[in-house]
Amino acid sequence: MRLHPLTSLTAAGSAAVITTAAACLPLSVAVSAAAVVLSIAGGKAGRMLPAAAAVLVPLGLSLLVLHGLFFPEGITILAQWGPARLTSEGLQFAVERVAQLSAAVLALLLFSFSVSVPDLVAALSSSGVRGRFGYVLASTLTLLPAISARVERIRQAQESRGLVIRRGWVHRVIAFRMQAVPLVLALVEEAATRAQALEARGFSGAGPRSSYREVPDPPAQRLVRVVLLVAAVAAIAARLGFPTAAA
Repeated sequence: MRLHPLTSLTAAGSAAVITTAAACLPLSVAVSAAAVVLSIAGGKAGRMLPAAAAVLVPLGLSLLVLHGLFFPEGITILAQWGPARLTSEGLQFAVERVAQLSAAVLALLLFSFSVSVPDLVAALSSSGVRGRFGYVLASTLTLLPAISARVERIRQAQESRGLVIRRGWVHRVIAFRMQAVPLVLALVEEAATRAQALEARGFSGAGPRSSYREVPDPPAQRLVRVVLLVAAVAAIAARLGFPTAAA
């Protein structure tokens, strides 16, 4: 059975919220592993995992350095270099934060790489969400592929006019600097064109809206979304120590 876009969105958001609120290393690892397995099963791992690595590697290293070397509550010192102290408690705290971050990022990336954007926009519209919000969400999901395609076209156009990009990251950075100006100008022009198209199609208008695209929403999935939202709220309440959570 195919998941409704709002069910996928709710599942990804609830997984991110629950793992962050629970702060439980086994749960975070389990959610991350499940996201990776689902991406492999859905054939999305080739695109999702490099994107996840681009986000998680620098953030993970910064967390390990920050908490591993400068954790104020650290007692068990493993090594010390001046004011920097590598402590067991700091490493444990950093690993837990990295695991929580990985679970949230992988869950959200799995949603973004697997959801059908037209179905998501249609589902949001049928749920009463304003057209502008649906368009913003859809544009966010398609922004990175659109920018990558635009950069590739700019690079090909510049190379056809004699631009030579040598190997090495230094030359690529210099080449990207030359491509940044036409990229920004093209995106601004495209944004203006899209705004005119949306205005012509009545996205800013009030009143009921209709869509030619129908996305089936079984009652079972609506119930699942409610359960996931309640679980996310309960996890936040338990984390904050609300009396309802304690009871």
